[in-house]
Amino acid sequence: MPLRLDIVTAEGVVFSGDVDMVVAPGSDGELGILPRHAPLMTTLSYGELHVRRGDEIMYFAIGGGFMEVLPYQVTVMADSAERAEEIDLERAEAARRRAEERLRDRSKGAEELARAQAALRRSMVRIKVAQAQRRRQKSGPSSQYPQSTE
Repeated sequence: MPLRLDIVTAEGVVFSGDVDMVVAPGSDGELGILPRHAPLMTTLSYGELHVRRGDEIMYFAIGGGFMEVLPYQVTVMADSAERAEEIDLERAEAARRRAEERLRDRSKGAEELARAQAALRRSMVRIKVAQAQRRRQKSGPSSQYPQSTE
């Protein structure tokens, strides 16, 4: 029996469907979720979330949030989430440059610096996920599967 995955943000549903596996950027490291996983609730960090459905792997840039896992249901409540193929790389690069400029301006208060750091993290994740997606498309289907680190 497959997992039901819902990825939602305040703007709406980013993905909803049955999948075979979810790998998410947990705050304490990557989490791999398969059907019949023990229930848990965890926070998510900025990073790449990938989902396997048959031979297809889908990639998402996640900007923090929460994940609830039940034996056959995973719900990702993300602060931001974007499919890799929908990321505008030029726009992400421009956002990175703006965030870096704001961080160099030391006249800003702590709150503004924290916002700039969050914007930089978000843009860096988007750039990483978009670039990886483009490399995977160029190299063909056999490279779509994440490499094992074992």
